[in-house]
Amino acid sequence: MMREPEGLIARIRQIRRVAPAADSSRTGNAGDLEDGRLRALEARVAHLEQLVEGLQDSVHRETERHGKLIAELQAQIQPGAMGAALAEDARDRGL
Repeated sequence: MMREPEGLIARIRQIRRVAPAADSSRTGNAGDLEDGRLRALEARVAHLEQLVEGLQDSVHRETERHGKLIAELQAQIQPGAMGAALAEDARDRGL
């Protein structure tokens, strides 16, 4: 996944590419104006779909990471595991 500044630059470039097409279509007839607007909207929707997919991927990865962390913590606080860790700590400290 691209870093945040690179993504921002890509979005700005895309908007700049779409804007001149929309401006040039205004000088034509009404049909050209609608076609330009439609193309601009389609491009924007496609871009927003990519952003949503990226967000979904990011949320999924973060959820998996948190799930693994929680599972590790739960394994560490199981009575048997905690007892063994306490006994090992007591041996290390010479108690």
